[in-house]
Amino acid sequence: MPVSHYIDATTLTVLTVNTHKGFTSFNRRFMLHELRDALRAAGPDIVFLQEVLGEHQGHAERHRSWPPLSQYEFLADTLWTDFAYGRNAVYPAGHHGNAVLSRYPIERYENHDVSMDGHERRGLLHCVLRLPSIRAPVHAICVHLGLLERHRGRQLARLCELVAEGVPAGEPLLIAGDFNDWRLRADGPMRDCGACEVFTSRLGRPARTFPARWPLLRLDRIYVRSVRDWQPVPLASRVWSRLSDHVPICAEIAL
Repeated sequence: MPVSHYIDATTLTVLTVNTHKGFTSFNRRFMLHELRDALRAAGPDIVFLQEVLGEHQGHAERHRSWPPLSQYEFLADTLWTDFAYGRNAVYPAGHHGNAVLSRYPIERYENHDVSMDGHERRGLLHCVLRLPSIRAPVHAICVHLGLLERHRGRQLARLCELVAEGVPAGEPLLIAGDFNDWRLRADGPMRDCGACEVFTSRLGRPARTFPARWPLLRLDRIYVRSVRDWQPVPLASRVWSRLSDHVPICAEIAL
């Protein structure tokens, strides 16, 4: 069933999910087609994707159902007319990174490398969207942070610098993605740069998102700044628990 929308035209539904490169936990099954169906059924206005493949020659040869397009283009299909991709990790077979899919025009975007030497590549994909119903641009930053806490601390500091330098005060800001913040340390630094977490503010703590089958860890977040209101949106766990190693989170945000 599609996510319900407020009558107010300035309300957005946003969803974030770590796609695990289109595979279930432990790479047991390729589920990108089913993931696209689930995204279309949910019908968010903006989708934040992490670990989405731009190209992988080995997988393309092994899986007959592998799409001829990049994964983010395949997921966007005809529903999300604009998309942006930030390539983070490059290897002989291909590359993967973050992506944003949008029903509204993406005016510009930039990918910021926040990788730590010798560790998995990470990035912050900053998109600037234009909505016909409001004057100000809407900023959307797709986040994937590192596995080590000391790295996440530095990456959060860089995220706050990006917000301070690239997002004017008063312009709506949405930050979403896989923060890998299982120790629940991100809210403090994010509060310092003026952002409020959707689930924490309404339900007292972030949503459980990992592992998908039996979510225990609260790794994924949606932060907002300079918006009028927000509300977490429940998703059918039975549908999403078999599509990746993370379950998505979703929110309605009034600009």
